[in-house]
Amino acid sequence: MNYFNRVRENIRRKVSVFSGSQWVIILVFCFAYLFAACVNSLQAPFYPAEAERKGASATEYGLVFGIFQLIVFIASPIFGKYMHFLGAKLVLELGLFTIGASCFAFGFLARVNDHTAFITLSFAIRVFEAIGASAFCTASFTIIAGEFAGSVATTFASLETFYGLGLIIGPTLGGILFELGGFLLPFVVTGLCLIVVALITPCLVPGGGSMDKADSNDQEGFSIITLLRIPAATLAALTIWMSSCSIGFLSATLEPHLRQFHLSEMQVGLVFMTTGISYSLSAPIWGKLMDKKWHPKYVSLFGCGLLIVAHLIIGPAIFIPIEPQLGITCVGLIIHGIGVGAIQVSGFVLALRESIANGFPDSLKTYSVVSGLWASFLSLGMFVGPSLGGWLLDQSSFRMSSLFPLVTAIIVSVLVIPIVYIHNRQTRRRFGWESNGNITNASESSTLLHQGPNNSRKGSQEFYGSFRPMA
Repeated sequence: MNYFNRVRENIRRKVSVFSGSQWVIILVFCFAYLFAACVNSLQAPFYPAEAERKGASATEYGLVFGIFQLIVFIASPIFGKYMHFLGAKLVLELGLFTIGASCFAFGFLARVNDHTAFITLSFAIRVFEAIGASAFCTASFTIIAGEFAGSVATTFASLETFYGLGLIIGPTLGGILFELGGFLLPFVVTGLCLIVVALITPCLVPGGGSMDKADSNDQEGFSIITLLRIPAATLAALTIWMSSCSIGFLSATLEPHLRQFHLSEMQVGLVFMTTGISYSLSAPIWGKLMDKKWHPKYVSLFGCGLLIVAHLIIGPAIFIPIEPQLGITCVGLIIHGIGVGAIQVSGFVLALRESIANGFPDSLKTYSVVSGLWASFLSLGMFVGPSLGGWLLDQSSFRMSSLFPLVTAIIVSVLVIPIVYIHNRQTRRRFGWESNGNITNASESSTLLHQGPNNSRKGSQEFYGSFRPMA
Protein backbone atom coordinates (compact mmCIF):
# COMPACT_ATOMS: atom_id res chain seq x y z
CA MET A 1 0.00 0.00 0.00
CA ASN A 2 1.60 3.29 -1.04
CA TYR A 3 1.79 6.43 1.08
CA PHE A 4 -1.41 8.12 -0.14
CA ASN A 5 -3.41 4.90 0.16
CA ARG A 6 -2.28 4.71 3.80
CA VAL A 7 -3.34 8.34 4.27
CA ARG A 8 -6.82 7.70 2.85
CA GLU A 9 -7.19 4.57 5.00
CA ASN A 10 -6.18 6.64 8.03
CA ILE A 11 -8.84 9.24 7.22
CA ARG A 12 -11.51 6.55 6.78
CA ARG A 13 -10.66 5.15 10.22
CA LYS A 14 -10.96 8.62 11.74
CA VAL A 15 -14.35 9.24 10.16
CA SER A 16 -15.66 5.86 11.29
CA VAL A 17 -14.95 6.69 14.95
CA PHE A 18 -16.85 9.99 15.00
CA SER A 19 -19.37 10.01 17.82
CA GLY A 20 -23.06 10.73 17.36
CA SER A 21 -22.68 14.25 18.77
CA GLN A 22 -19.82 14.95 16.38
CA TRP A 23 -21.95 13.92 13.41
CA VAL A 24 -24.66 16.29 14.64
CA ILE A 25 -22.11 19.11 14.82
CA ILE A 26 -20.95 18.32 11.29
CA LEU A 27 -24.55 18.34 10.02
CA VAL A 28 -25.28 21.73 11.64
CA PHE A 29 -22.10 23.23 10.22
CA CYS A 30 -22.83 21.81 6.76
CA PHE A 31 -26.16 23.63 6.62
CA ALA A 32 -24.60 26.78 8.09
CA TYR A 33 -21.80 26.83 5.51
CA LEU A 34 -24.22 26.09 2.67
CA PHE A 35 -26.65 28.91 3.47
CA ALA A 36 -23.88 31.37 4.40
CA ALA A 37 -22.39 30.88 0.93
CA CYS A 38 -25.80 31.26 -0.70
CA VAL A 39 -26.22 34.61 1.06
CA ASN A 40 -22.95 35.79 -0.42
CA SER A 41 -23.76 34.78 -4.00
CA LEU A 42 -27.52 34.68 -4.62
CA GLN A 43 -27.92 38.38 -5.54
CA ALA A 44 -25.48 38.29 -8.47
CA PRO A 45 -28.08 37.57 -11.24
CA PHE A 46 -30.51 40.37 -10.35
CA TYR A 47 -29.10 42.94 -7.90
CA PRO A 48 -27.20 44.94 -10.59
CA ALA A 49 -30.40 45.40 -12.62
CA GLU A 50 -32.36 46.41 -9.51
CA ALA A 51 -29.66 48.87 -8.51
CA GLU A 52 -29.67 50.45 -11.96
CA ARG A 53 -33.44 50.88 -11.77
CA LYS A 54 -32.81 52.93 -8.64
CA GLY A 55 -30.29 55.08 -10.52
CA ALA A 56 -27.11 53.40 -9.22
CA SER A 57 -24.00 53.18 -11.39
CA ALA A 58 -21.88 50.08 -11.95
CA THR A 59 -19.22 51.62 -9.71
CA GLU A 60 -21.71 51.91 -6.85
CA TYR A 61 -23.14 48.40 -7.00
CA GLY A 62 -19.66 47.00 -7.65
CA LEU A 63 -18.58 48.51 -4.34
CA VAL A 64 -21.66 46.99 -2.68
CA PHE A 65 -20.38 43.59 -3.80
CA GLY A 66 -16.79 44.38 -2.80
CA ILE A 67 -17.38 45.96 0.62
CA PHE A 68 -18.40 42.57 2.02
CA GLN A 69 -14.95 41.11 1.37
CA LEU A 70 -13.12 44.20 2.62
CA ILE A 71 -14.92 43.99 5.96
CA VAL A 72 -14.19 40.26 6.20
CA PHE A 73 -10.53 41.03 5.49
CA ILE A 74 -10.47 43.56 8.36
CA ALA A 75 -12.74 41.87 10.90
CA SER A 76 -11.53 38.25 10.81
CA PRO A 77 -8.18 38.88 12.56
CA ILE A 78 -9.96 40.95 15.22
CA PHE A 79 -12.42 38.15 16.03
CA GLY A 80 -9.56 35.69 16.09
CA LYS A 81 -7.60 37.80 18.57
CA TYR A 82 -10.45 38.37 21.00
CA MET A 83 -12.33 35.08 20.60
CA HIS A 84 -11.45 33.90 24.12
CA PHE A 85 -13.23 36.87 25.73
CA LEU A 86 -16.69 36.05 24.31
CA GLY A 87 -16.37 32.34 23.67
CA ALA A 88 -16.50 30.55 20.32
CA LYS A 89 -20.08 29.30 20.73
CA LEU A 90 -21.56 32.73 21.42
CA VAL A 91 -19.61 34.30 18.54
CA LEU A 92 -20.83 31.52 16.24
CA GLU A 93 -24.48 32.03 17.20
CA LEU A 94 -24.31 35.81 16.90
CA GLY A 95 -22.50 35.52 13.58
CA LEU A 96 -25.09 33.21 12.06
CA PHE A 97 -27.98 35.30 13.36
CA THR A 98 -26.40 38.51 12.01
CA ILE A 99 -25.92 36.99 8.55
CA GLY A 100 -29.49 35.71 8.46
CA ALA A 101 -31.05 38.95 9.73
CA SER A 102 -28.97 41.04 7.31
CA CYS A 103 -29.97 38.83 4.39
CA PHE A 104 -33.63 39.07 5.41
CA ALA A 105 -33.39 42.88 5.60
CA PHE A 106 -31.63 43.11 2.23
CA GLY A 107 -34.77 41.84 0.49
CA PHE A 108 -36.73 44.93 1.53
CA LEU A 109 -34.39 47.24 -0.37
CA ALA A 110 -36.68 46.83 -3.37
CA ARG A 111 -39.18 49.07 -1.55
CA VAL A 112 -36.62 51.87 -1.23
CA ASN A 113 -36.98 54.09 -4.31
CA ASP A 114 -34.57 56.92 -3.47
CA HIS A 115 -31.17 56.34 -5.07
CA THR A 116 -29.08 57.63 -2.17
CA ALA A 117 -31.07 55.76 0.46
CA PHE A 118 -30.94 52.54 -1.59
CA ILE A 119 -27.13 52.58 -1.95
CA THR A 120 -26.55 53.70 1.65
CA LEU A 121 -28.74 50.95 3.06
CA SER A 122 -27.14 48.41 0.69
CA PHE A 123 -23.72 49.30 2.07
CA ALA A 124 -24.90 49.25 5.69
CA ILE A 125 -26.58 45.85 5.42
CA ARG A 126 -23.61 44.32 3.60
CA VAL A 127 -21.25 45.62 6.30
CA PHE A 128 -23.31 43.98 9.06
CA GLU A 129 -23.56 40.83 6.96
CA ALA A 130 -19.78 40.76 6.54
CA ILE A 131 -19.21 41.23 10.28
CA GLY A 132 -21.50 38.26 10.90
CA ALA A 133 -19.66 36.19 8.30
CA SER A 134 -16.31 37.02 9.90
CA ALA A 135 -17.59 35.99 13.32
CA PHE A 136 -19.10 32.78 11.97
CA CYS A 137 -16.01 31.68 10.04
CA THR A 138 -13.58 32.45 12.87
CA ALA A 139 -15.71 30.76 15.54
CA SER A 140 -16.44 27.72 13.41
CA PHE A 141 -12.74 27.00 12.92
CA THR A 142 -12.15 27.31 16.67
CA ILE A 143 -14.96 24.90 17.51
CA ILE A 144 -13.85 22.42 14.85
CA ALA A 145 -10.32 22.54 16.25
CA GLY A 146 -11.63 21.73 19.72
CA GLU A 147 -14.18 19.06 18.85
CA PHE A 148 -12.20 17.32 16.09
CA ALA A 149 -8.68 17.63 17.46
CA GLY A 150 -7.53 14.47 15.67
CA SER A 151 -8.86 15.50 12.25
CA VAL A 152 -8.95 19.29 12.16
CA ALA A 153 -8.01 19.70 8.52
CA THR A 154 -10.22 16.83 7.37
CA THR A 155 -13.35 18.24 8.97
CA PHE A 156 -12.66 21.84 8.04
CA ALA A 157 -11.95 20.94 4.41
CA SER A 158 -15.14 18.89 4.20
CA LEU A 159 -17.21 21.84 5.42
CA GLU A 160 -15.51 24.12 2.91
CA THR A 161 -16.94 21.81 0.24
CA PHE A 162 -20.44 22.82 1.35
CA TYR A 163 -19.43 26.47 1.23
CA GLY A 164 -18.31 25.95 -2.36
CA LEU A 165 -21.60 24.18 -3.10
CA GLY A 166 -23.48 27.20 -1.73
CA LEU A 167 -21.54 29.53 -3.99
CA ILE A 168 -22.50 27.34 -6.95
CA ILE A 169 -26.24 27.02 -6.27
CA GLY A 170 -26.70 30.53 -4.84
CA PRO A 171 -27.08 32.40 -8.14
CA THR A 172 -29.42 29.76 -9.59
CA LEU A 173 -31.51 29.60 -6.42
CA GLY A 174 -31.66 33.39 -6.38
CA GLY A 175 -32.78 33.53 -10.00
CA ILE A 176 -35.52 30.93 -9.48
CA LEU A 177 -36.87 32.58 -6.32
CA PHE A 178 -36.69 35.99 -8.00
CA GLU A 179 -38.94 34.76 -10.81
CA LEU A 180 -41.37 33.26 -8.29
CA GLY A 181 -41.59 36.19 -5.86
CA GLY A 182 -39.51 39.13 -7.03
CA PHE A 183 -36.55 40.77 -5.30
CA LEU A 184 -37.81 40.08 -1.76
CA LEU A 185 -38.29 36.29 -1.83
CA PRO A 186 -34.67 35.06 -2.33
CA PHE A 187 -33.41 37.05 0.63
CA VAL A 188 -36.31 36.23 2.94
CA VAL A 189 -36.07 32.47 2.30
CA THR A 190 -32.29 32.28 2.66
CA GLY A 191 -32.22 34.64 5.63
CA LEU A 192 -34.87 32.66 7.51
CA CYS A 193 -32.98 29.41 6.88
CA LEU A 194 -29.86 30.87 8.49
CA ILE A 195 -31.84 32.30 11.42
CA VAL A 196 -33.30 28.82 12.04
CA VAL A 197 -29.78 27.33 12.02
CA ALA A 198 -28.65 30.05 14.46
CA LEU A 199 -31.54 29.25 16.82
CA ILE A 200 -30.90 25.49 16.91
CA THR A 201 -27.13 25.89 17.27
CA PRO A 202 -27.17 26.44 21.09
CA CYS A 203 -28.89 23.07 21.55
CA LEU A 204 -26.62 21.05 19.28
CA VAL A 205 -23.16 22.63 19.29
CA PRO A 206 -20.92 22.61 22.40
CA GLY A 207 -18.81 25.51 23.52
CA GLY A 208 -15.75 24.50 21.54
CA GLY A 209 -12.34 23.51 22.81
CA SER A 210 -9.11 25.42 22.86
CA MET A 211 -5.57 24.71 21.90
CA ASP A 212 -3.42 22.95 24.43
CA LYS A 213 -0.44 24.58 26.08
CA ALA A 214 2.02 23.19 23.57
CA ASP A 215 0.00 24.52 20.71
CA SER A 216 -0.32 27.89 22.43
CA ASN A 217 3.45 28.12 22.72
CA ASP A 218 3.66 27.55 18.96
CA GLN A 219 1.78 30.77 18.37
CA GLU A 220 4.81 32.92 19.08
CA GLY A 221 7.40 33.78 16.49
CA PHE A 222 5.61 33.54 13.17
CA SER A 223 2.74 35.12 11.30
CA ILE A 224 1.38 35.64 7.81
CA ILE A 225 4.26 38.04 7.12
CA THR A 226 6.76 35.34 8.13
CA LEU A 227 4.97 32.86 5.90
CA LEU A 228 5.19 35.20 2.90
CA ARG A 229 8.99 35.06 3.11
CA ILE A 230 8.73 31.55 1.67
CA PRO A 231 8.71 31.87 -2.15
CA ALA A 232 6.16 29.08 -2.62
CA ALA A 233 3.79 30.69 -0.09
CA THR A 234 4.12 34.00 -1.95
CA LEU A 235 3.26 32.15 -5.15
CA ALA A 236 0.15 30.71 -3.52
CA ALA A 237 -0.92 34.12 -2.16
CA LEU A 238 -0.49 35.85 -5.55
CA THR A 239 -2.45 33.23 -7.46
CA ILE A 240 -5.23 33.05 -4.85
CA TRP A 241 -5.58 36.84 -4.95
CA MET A 242 -5.65 36.86 -8.75
CA SER A 243 -8.24 34.09 -9.05
CA SER A 244 -10.54 35.61 -6.43
CA CYS A 245 -10.16 39.00 -8.10
CA SER A 246 -11.33 37.35 -11.31
CA ILE A 247 -14.33 35.78 -9.57
CA GLY A 248 -15.26 39.11 -8.00
CA PHE A 249 -14.95 40.95 -11.30
CA LEU A 250 -17.41 38.58 -12.97
CA SER A 251 -19.85 38.68 -10.04
CA ALA A 252 -20.33 42.44 -10.55
CA THR A 253 -20.02 42.76 -14.34
CA LEU A 254 -21.20 39.55 -15.99
CA GLU A 255 -24.94 40.17 -15.54
CA PRO A 256 -24.88 43.51 -17.46
CA HIS A 257 -22.91 41.77 -20.22
CA LEU A 258 -25.53 38.99 -20.46
CA ARG A 259 -28.42 41.42 -20.96
CA GLN A 260 -27.77 41.57 -24.69
CA PHE A 261 -28.82 37.90 -24.90
CA HIS A 262 -32.28 38.68 -23.38
CA LEU A 263 -32.18 35.95 -20.74
CA SER A 264 -34.52 35.51 -17.79
CA GLU A 265 -33.18 35.83 -14.24
CA MET A 266 -33.20 32.04 -13.88
CA GLN A 267 -31.24 31.62 -17.12
CA VAL A 268 -28.73 34.22 -15.95
CA GLY A 269 -28.35 32.21 -12.74
CA LEU A 270 -27.68 29.07 -14.77
CA VAL A 271 -24.98 30.88 -16.75
CA PHE A 272 -23.35 31.93 -13.48
CA MET A 273 -23.58 28.31 -12.38
CA THR A 274 -21.41 27.02 -15.25
CA THR A 275 -18.18 28.25 -13.72
CA GLY A 276 -19.13 26.76 -10.33
CA ILE A 277 -19.97 23.38 -11.84
CA SER A 278 -16.72 23.22 -13.79
CA TYR A 279 -14.87 24.16 -10.59
CA SER A 280 -16.54 21.36 -8.62
CA LEU A 281 -16.00 18.73 -11.30
CA SER A 282 -12.38 19.65 -12.00
CA ALA A 283 -11.20 20.06 -8.41
CA PRO A 284 -11.04 16.29 -7.68
CA ILE A 285 -8.96 15.82 -10.82
CA TRP A 286 -6.48 18.46 -9.69
CA GLY A 287 -6.35 16.73 -6.31
CA LYS A 288 -5.51 13.38 -7.89
CA LEU A 289 -2.87 14.95 -10.13
CA MET A 290 -1.21 16.52 -7.09
CA ASP A 291 -1.42 13.22 -5.22
CA LYS A 292 0.24 11.25 -7.99
CA LYS A 293 2.17 13.40 -10.45
CA TRP A 294 2.06 17.18 -10.35
CA HIS A 295 3.56 19.52 -7.77
CA PRO A 296 1.02 22.17 -6.62
CA LYS A 297 3.21 25.00 -7.94
CA TYR A 298 2.81 23.69 -11.48
CA VAL A 299 -0.93 23.28 -11.01
CA SER A 300 -1.08 26.94 -9.90
CA LEU A 301 0.87 28.06 -12.94
CA PHE A 302 -1.35 26.01 -15.26
CA GLY A 303 -4.43 27.51 -13.58
CA CYS A 304 -3.10 31.00 -14.35
CA GLY A 305 -2.83 30.02 -18.01
CA LEU A 306 -6.43 28.78 -18.03
CA LEU A 307 -7.67 32.07 -16.58
CA ILE A 308 -5.85 33.95 -19.31
CA VAL A 309 -7.61 31.85 -21.95
CA ALA A 310 -10.96 32.26 -20.16
CA HIS A 311 -10.82 36.06 -20.12
CA LEU A 312 -9.80 36.11 -23.76
CA ILE A 313 -13.08 34.49 -24.81
CA ILE A 314 -15.71 35.35 -22.14
CA GLY A 315 -16.15 38.84 -23.63
CA PRO A 316 -14.44 38.11 -25.92
CA ALA A 317 -11.53 40.50 -25.40
CA ILE A 318 -11.86 43.80 -27.23
CA PHE A 319 -9.00 43.06 -29.64
CA ILE A 320 -10.51 39.74 -30.79
CA PRO A 321 -12.67 40.36 -33.92
CA ILE A 322 -15.61 38.22 -32.78
CA GLU A 323 -19.00 39.46 -31.67
CA PRO A 324 -20.24 38.34 -28.22
CA GLN A 325 -21.98 34.97 -28.34
CA LEU A 326 -23.64 33.20 -25.43
CA GLY A 327 -22.09 29.85 -26.31
CA ILE A 328 -18.56 31.27 -26.41
CA THR A 329 -19.17 33.09 -23.13
CA CYS A 330 -20.28 29.84 -21.46
CA VAL A 331 -17.21 28.01 -22.78
CA GLY A 332 -15.05 30.76 -21.31
CA LEU A 333 -16.83 30.46 -17.97
CA ILE A 334 -16.26 26.69 -17.95
CA ILE A 335 -12.54 27.21 -18.57
CA HIS A 336 -12.60 29.90 -15.89
CA GLY A 337 -14.03 27.46 -13.32
CA ILE A 338 -11.40 24.85 -14.16
CA GLY A 339 -8.63 27.42 -13.77
CA VAL A 340 -10.01 28.73 -10.48
CA GLY A 341 -10.25 25.14 -9.24
CA ALA A 342 -6.60 24.53 -10.07
CA ILE A 343 -5.48 27.66 -8.24
CA GLN A 344 -7.71 27.41 -5.16
CA VAL A 345 -7.02 23.71 -4.57
CA SER A 346 -3.26 23.97 -5.12
CA GLY A 347 -2.82 27.26 -3.24
CA PHE A 348 -3.76 25.94 0.20
CA VAL A 349 -1.90 22.65 -0.36
CA LEU A 350 1.24 24.45 -1.49
CA ALA A 351 1.26 27.01 1.32
CA LEU A 352 0.78 24.45 4.10
CA ARG A 353 3.17 21.88 2.64
CA GLU A 354 5.94 24.43 2.19
CA SER A 355 5.40 26.13 5.55
CA ILE A 356 5.96 22.80 7.33
CA ALA A 357 8.89 21.95 5.07
CA ASN A 358 10.50 25.29 5.95
CA GLY A 359 10.36 24.81 9.70
CA PHE A 360 6.86 25.85 10.78
CA PRO A 361 5.51 23.54 13.50
CA ASP A 362 3.06 20.90 12.28
CA SER A 363 0.35 22.21 14.61
CA LEU A 364 -3.00 23.95 14.80
CA LYS A 365 -1.26 27.33 14.75
CA THR A 366 0.30 26.60 11.37
CA TYR A 367 -3.08 25.54 10.02
CA SER A 368 -4.50 28.81 11.36
CA VAL A 369 -1.77 30.98 9.86
CA VAL A 370 -2.04 29.30 6.46
CA SER A 371 -5.84 29.51 6.60
CA GLY A 372 -5.50 33.18 7.48
CA LEU A 373 -3.20 33.73 4.51
CA TRP A 374 -5.64 31.97 2.20
CA ALA A 375 -8.69 33.81 3.56
CA SER A 376 -6.99 37.22 3.59
CA PHE A 377 -5.85 37.13 -0.01
CA LEU A 378 -9.13 35.58 -1.10
CA SER A 379 -11.09 38.40 0.55
CA LEU A 380 -8.73 41.06 -0.77
CA GLY A 381 -9.20 39.79 -4.33
CA MET A 382 -12.96 39.54 -3.89
CA PHE A 383 -12.96 43.20 -2.82
CA VAL A 384 -10.70 44.54 -5.57
CA GLY A 385 -12.39 42.54 -8.35
CA PRO A 386 -15.97 43.83 -8.14
CA SER A 387 -15.01 47.31 -6.93
CA LEU A 388 -12.61 48.04 -9.76
CA GLY A 389 -14.69 46.02 -12.21
CA GLY A 390 -17.78 48.12 -11.54
CA TRP A 391 -15.83 51.35 -12.03
CA LEU A 392 -14.32 50.08 -15.30
CA LEU A 393 -17.76 49.05 -16.56
CA ASP A 394 -18.95 52.61 -15.94
CA GLN A 395 -16.09 53.94 -18.05
CA SER A 396 -16.30 51.48 -20.94
CA SER A 397 -17.82 48.20 -22.14
CA PHE A 398 -17.52 44.76 -20.59
CA ARG A 399 -15.17 43.68 -23.37
CA MET A 400 -12.81 46.56 -22.61
CA SER A 401 -13.19 46.14 -18.84
CA SER A 402 -12.28 42.45 -19.02
CA LEU A 403 -8.76 43.50 -19.94
CA PHE A 404 -8.28 44.13 -16.21
CA PRO A 405 -8.52 40.46 -15.08
CA LEU A 406 -6.77 39.37 -18.27
CA VAL A 407 -3.76 41.63 -17.73
CA THR A 408 -3.73 40.76 -14.02
CA ALA A 409 -3.56 37.05 -14.84
CA ILE A 410 -0.73 37.66 -17.31
CA ILE A 411 1.27 39.75 -14.82
CA VAL A 412 0.82 37.21 -12.00
CA SER A 413 1.85 34.40 -14.37
CA VAL A 414 5.02 36.30 -15.28
CA LEU A 415 5.77 36.85 -11.57
CA VAL A 416 5.07 33.22 -10.73
CA ILE A 417 7.62 31.79 -13.19
CA PRO A 418 10.74 33.12 -11.37
CA ILE A 419 9.20 32.12 -8.02
CA VAL A 420 8.84 28.56 -9.31
CA TYR A 421 12.47 28.67 -10.43
CA ILE A 422 13.66 29.93 -7.02
CA HIS A 423 11.57 27.31 -5.26
CA ASN A 424 13.07 24.56 -7.44
CA ARG A 425 16.59 25.67 -6.48
CA GLN A 426 15.70 25.77 -2.80
CA THR A 427 14.16 22.31 -3.03
CA ARG A 428 17.32 20.94 -4.64
CA ARG A 429 19.47 22.39 -1.86
CA ARG A 430 17.10 21.18 0.87
CA PHE A 431 17.03 17.60 -0.40
CA GLY A 432 20.71 17.49 -1.39
CA TRP A 433 20.31 17.17 -5.16
CA GLU A 434 23.46 17.49 -7.25
CA SER A 435 23.62 19.53 -10.42
CA ASN A 436 23.30 16.34 -12.49
CA GLY A 437 19.91 15.67 -10.90
CA ASN A 438 20.97 12.76 -8.66
CA ILE A 439 19.87 12.67 -5.06
CA THR A 440 22.84 12.47 -2.72
CA ASN A 441 20.80 11.31 0.24
CA ALA A 442 17.69 9.62 -1.08
CA SER A 443 16.43 8.20 2.18
CA GLU A 444 16.72 11.55 3.96
CA SER A 445 14.95 13.35 1.10
CA SER A 446 12.10 10.86 1.13
CA THR A 447 11.69 11.37 4.86
CA LEU A 448 11.60 15.12 4.46
CA LEU A 449 9.07 14.94 1.69
CA HIS A 450 6.67 12.93 3.82
CA GLN A 451 7.36 14.26 7.30
CA GLY A 452 8.63 17.83 7.02
CA PRO A 453 11.51 19.24 9.07
CA ASN A 454 9.82 18.48 12.37
CA ASN A 455 9.39 14.77 11.54
CA SER A 456 5.72 15.16 12.40
CA ARG A 457 4.24 12.55 10.12
CA LYS A 458 0.82 12.52 11.78
CA GLY A 459 -0.06 16.10 10.87
CA SER A 460 1.21 15.73 7.32
CA GLN A 461 -0.79 12.58 6.77
CA GLU A 462 -3.90 14.24 8.13
CA PHE A 463 -3.44 17.22 5.86
CA TYR A 464 -2.70 15.39 2.61
CA GLY A 465 -5.64 13.09 3.14
CA SER A 466 -7.87 15.90 4.35
CA PHE A 467 -7.76 17.81 1.14
CA ARG A 468 -9.54 15.03 -0.68
CA PRO A 469 -13.05 15.99 0.57
CA MET A 470 -12.47 19.61 -0.46
CA ALA A 471 -11.33 18.51 -3.91
